[in-house]
Amino acid sequence: MKKGKKLYEGKAKIIYATSDKNLVIQYFKDDATAFNNQKKSLIEGKGVLNNRISEHILANLKQIGIKNHLVKRLNMREQIIKHVEIIPIEFVLRNVATGSITKRLDIEDGTVLKEPLIEYCLKDDKLGDPLVSEEHILVFEWATKKEIEKIKKMVFRINDFMVGMFRGVGIKLIDFKLEFGRIKLNGKNEVILADEISPDTCRLWDSVTDKKMDKDRFRKDLGDLIPAYTEVARRLGILHEQSNVSAVNVTKLSSVKKKSK
Repeated sequence: MKKGKKLYEGKAKIIYATSDKNLVIQYFKDDATAFNNQKKSLIEGKGVLNNRISEHILANLKQIGIKNHLVKRLNMREQIIKHVEIIPIEFVLRNVATGSITKRLDIEDGTVLKEPLIEYCLKDDKLGDPLVSEEHILVFEWATKKEIEKIKKMVFRINDFMVGMFRGVGIKLIDFKLEFGRIKLNGKNEVILADEISPDTCRLWDSVTDKKMDKDRFRKDLGDLIPAYTEVARRLGILHEQSNVSAVNVTKLSSVKKKSK
């Protein structure tokens, strides 16, 4: 499938057109950002790992009936995905209080919530992705009530599945961010899961040590995040023990080859 013009570039991914108007190519960048793009860095190999991890999780979610935009992974950095109209809301599911909620509500970091909590944030970098209510979403017509109800059911189902999946490999799923989009199916709009699910969009702590295995390593200067992301991939069975650094090595080799041409 031929890659066309760039349609969109975000902080972590680039979307390209293809010869099929219903499909696009999603490219995973190595850029790392935090605090609304105020902290930036280029971390070689991050995009490769996120591509593999997100593919693995989305493929497994599809197996339990969660429709999503993934068609297939093309290579180390790219996926073919369905072209969707993104709903401008980030759906944040929290199992444990950490990050912004502890500051907003003066809650002790690490507090296990009595039940999973969904928060809504408007996707707008200029505004700092502000927290909004369900009433805001309906009044400003960012999504319909029917869409919100369907999304909430999917979010809780995704959480149930991922909590179990990560618990099985010794990882606590603390919280995560999801995005959804609209797609035309049989002439009707349908809402499906979009974007990515990776250590960039989830908080993951080791079940025994509470070691951070996600982008908080970059946010809080806890050390290189590549070994942590690689460990997540290894535990999920994506990378074998003997090749758990191969993702980074491949990107280094590819950059050398490009320079030598």
